[in-house]
Amino acid sequence: MGKYLIAGLGNIGADYAGTRHNIGFDVLDSLVAGKEGRFSVERLAEMVEIKWHGQILVCIKPTTYMNESGRAVKYWMDREKIALDHILVVLDDLALPLTRLRLRPGGSDAGHNGLRSIQESLGTNAYPKLRFGIGNNFPKGRQVNFVLGRWTAEEMPVVQQKIGKSVEIIESYVTIGIERTMSQYNNLEFEL
Repeated sequence: MGKYLIAGLGNIGADYAGTRHNIGFDVLDSLVAGKEGRFSVERLAEMVEIKWHGQILVCIKPTTYMNESGRAVKYWMDREKIALDHILVVLDDLALPLTRLRLRPGGSDAGHNGLRSIQESLGTNAYPKLRFGIGNNFPKGRQVNFVLGRWTAEEMPVVQQKIGKSVEIIESYVTIGIERTMSQYNNLEFEL
């Protein structure tokens, strides 16, 4: 039986709920609800442990705010004795269109403050990431408003579809591994 750390990135508080930047929280909420788990407030994160096909998934939503996500990921990784290649960080990505999801075994922070914090805490960027494309449909200088904004009514159907697919990707990742999961899901294109 393997143990995995699944970290969904976001910001705590009602002001941030349902925003593009909180999609990591939303994906984990969907994953955990489907397994009848319930988050509880623990050290540096809301946490729940669920089981899936013989694997243990330690699911966390850091309560540190995005810029300090690394503190929570490092703490739970150490506490649960989880190897670097058994981590999966779920996050929003401006560089990917809304129609895409991308799983990778590593990669740079690409300007994402949550990933930058995790990279600083772990001393490497070589850990798996599931990037949820949010697109970059905003006027110059309005990136923060866009990222911290809520999904539009037009976007919601594809967002819901991608949340469901993200849950499948996580389940696949922990059962058949990253390479097979990448080849199965990285080329999917979602209809807007």
